[in-house]
Amino acid sequence: MRKLGLIAGGGDLPRTLAQRCVDAGRPFFVVRLKGFADKAMAEFPGADIGMAELGKCFSALKKAGCETVCFAGLVARPDFAALKPDMRGMMALPRVISAARKGDDGLLRALLAEFEMEGFVIEGAHEVVDDLTLPVGVLGAVVPEASDKTDISRAIEVARAIGRMDIGQGAVVVRGLVLAVEGQEGTDAMLARCADLPKALRVGETGEACGVLAKAPKPIQERRVDLPTIGVATVRAAARVGLRGIVGEAGALLVIDRQAVIEAADSLGLFILGIPHAPDDDGAGA
Repeated sequence: MRKLGLIAGGGDLPRTLAQRCVDAGRPFFVVRLKGFADKAMAEFPGADIGMAELGKCFSALKKAGCETVCFAGLVARPDFAALKPDMRGMMALPRVISAARKGDDGLLRALLAEFEMEGFVIEGAHEVVDDLTLPVGVLGAVVPEASDKTDISRAIEVARAIGRMDIGQGAVVVRGLVLAVEGQEGTDAMLARCADLPKALRVGETGEACGVLAKAPKPIQERRVDLPTIGVATVRAAARVGLRGIVGEAGALLVIDRQAVIEAADSLGLFILGIPHAPDDDGAGA
């Protein structure tokens, strides 16, 4: 069992992965990214390291005996002018900045390449925890109705379309109307924007819950990093908007704390649906 280096940003995912490593008896070491990692991650073995301190990061991982690394958690796109790189970080910065001009996926690929150059194997969160992704079908007791079919199809279509343009991973559709698409702000902030819209836009003709949140990976993205994610907070935020459910691509949507997500969705009356991946959507011209 190879020792894992967990590069931890914010949110619940890093803690979920760390706890699963503990439960499985897998050795691991946490690089807590300064300004992003939750304070609770301090209970696990690791070190606090700035995102541009690549030399310090590589040295800590190697000293700890890590062979693989996994990137997990929320990290905002950096202000490169404000970064304080160490010597190794300065060497990588021109390559990373150049790649970042091509979009977020380019930035992530460049960063992964730096770790691979140092001999680390990259693991996706879904590889560290093999039951973390959404399965095909309904997750929970609430099922979609025939009236939800149009919104489900439209929302997935829009989520995939913005993914092809490297914009975001999520979209909200109500009665066929696109209420919002996800940009740099993330899913929870997008849903908060939707909740502030007039109620007439967010409900059915007779005031009933209506609409869908869809999340899909970008066709071009590096799937070992930055797969779409939902958790209990996502379910609650979708309920505040008044949506009927959440849909995502099976095997390509991370579900954090699955049992808690199911319980929250069931109690709030939301369905969670996994649909098969569309093979013809992989290319930019699909």
